[in-house]
Amino acid sequence: MDKNFWYLKNCDLFERLSQDQIAHVERNSSVRNFARGNMVYLPTESSDSVYLLLSGRIKLYHLTSEGKQALLALIEPGELFGELAILGGGEREEYAEAMLKSSILRIPGQIIQDLMEHHATVSLGVTKLMGLRRQRIEQRLKSLLFRSNRDRLTHLLLELAEKYGRFTSEGVLINIKLSHQELASIIGSTRETVTVLLGELQDERSIDIQKRHIILRKARYLAHSIDFKLTPAFQSKPDQSGEFILRGAEA
Repeated sequence: MDKNFWYLKNCDLFERLSQDQIAHVERNSSVRNFARGNMVYLPTESSDSVYLLLSGRIKLYHLTSEGKQALLALIEPGELFGELAILGGGEREEYAEAMLKSSILRIPGQIIQDLMEHHATVSLGVTKLMGLRRQRIEQRLKSLLFRSNRDRLTHLLLELAEKYGRFTSEGVLINIKLSHQELASIIGSTRETVTVLLGELQDERSIDIQKRHIILRKARYLAHSIDFKLTPAFQSKPDQSGEFILRGAEA
């Protein structure tokens, strides 16, 4: 399981552990593979384990009373999820589904609890993880309550660009394919509304859509329109870099 050892060692939560400690985590963990669309866990299941995504992509979501998905988070390789087990178990509160063919390392919650007791860095890492997840959910809730559908969609596109964006000659390519229904699930809207709004943004030349990939042509303009603070990565790049120059695309 040398490959899994590498994944554990390169996970932020475990990076300061010794090789013996990493090996102990590995020996007590197990790998599971999931095809696209398979469920990793369901609500009401016992939360006795934490999961580290080795490859693929996982989505966490709730189902509304109308049966619609309310997307909570997208999990990428190297990220932990199902952290409720660290707090002592209980039942799961959300669905976890493989969006792509995925490989997951299942780590008993007790192992993480033991590490937290003896390593301040692990305890701090878990606290940060939970704090960030809560902050994201709170931000999404505020967005649902106080923003229009267009502003919520714009905010989401900018968030996705920061996480999955790649600079190209045409703009910031959001290097993840999400259907209109999946976008609607995240912002609490309908597929039809998202389709209309994406069409409007495309007509305004703020975005381009190519083979289900979205390219932000006017990232800073969109950010300014909803008072979204862009990270330094979205500042103008040197002309000689050969990469996308935000100010040029927005001219």
